[in-house]
Amino acid sequence: MKKLVLAVAALMVTAGMAAAADPLEGTWRTAADDNGDSGLIQVAPCGNALCGKLVKSYDSAGKEKPSTMIGRNIISETQNKGGGTYKGKIYAPDRDKTYSSKLLLKGNTLSVSGCVFGICRNGGTWKKVQ
Repeated sequence: MKKLVLAVAALMVTAGMAAAADPLEGTWRTAADDNGDSGLIQVAPCGNALCGKLVKSYDSAGKEKPSTMIGRNIISETQNKGGGTYKGKIYAPDRDKTYSSKLLLKGNTLSVSGCVFGICRNGGTWKKVQ
């Protein structure tokens, strides 16, 4: 009986560690792009990385608008490098380009930047909404 209790306790601890969410997971409001548009990005695990899909799009006045980009991965192949730093890929719909990204998480804010062919772009600061 004692072995069974220990086995169940070990299983519960292991399951609890596996279920711990990465702090980047959740819903983020992007900074405005070159057109003044922003969106909500839902970040969740995808394979052994994190991805973020566009779930809502907003115009420059902050009103929800339809977008052909809904459901598209805006961030992909993103890995936690420690210390609040993440690296992966980020897609910029306003420029139709995918950049190598660097994300820096500080509490409920995410500083976003990316580079492609040596040209870098500051993606502004995203705010966590969920």
